Amino acid sequence: QVRLVESGGGLVKTGDSLRLSCAASGSTFWYAMAWFRQTPGKEREFVAQISRSGDDTKYADSVKGRFNISKDAGVSTVYLQMDRLNVVDTSVYYCAADVNIRHFTDGQNNEIGFWGPGTQVTVPA
Repeated sequence: QVRLVESGGGLVKTGDSLRLSCAASGSTFWYAMAWFRQTPGKEREFVAQISRSGDDTKYADSVKGRFNISKDAGVSTVYLQMDRLNVVDTSVYYCAADVNIRHFTDGQNNEIGFWGPGTQVTVPA
């Protein structure tokens, strides 16, 4: 069993930066990790993923070059550094874990093993 808890969300201005954290507990060694986001009335969308080893990352086109995903295995935490934030980044951000990294981008979110409760990021227009 894996438990995920996000933190670091908040209200920021256009152009600002934020770093989200996802603290994982349980048997996390075998899991790849990812960040998703969701706004009201829309599907939960993939943002970024990192492999179990931390060697491989992947990003949604909308955040490529602005966001960076990383992990600190020593403290079982995954980070999402978000730079040059703008209004379209306003969303609830969720951390996810799964043994199969392909689940993050195959469009089958209901197959993903574990989710955190989410943290709100707001960038007013």
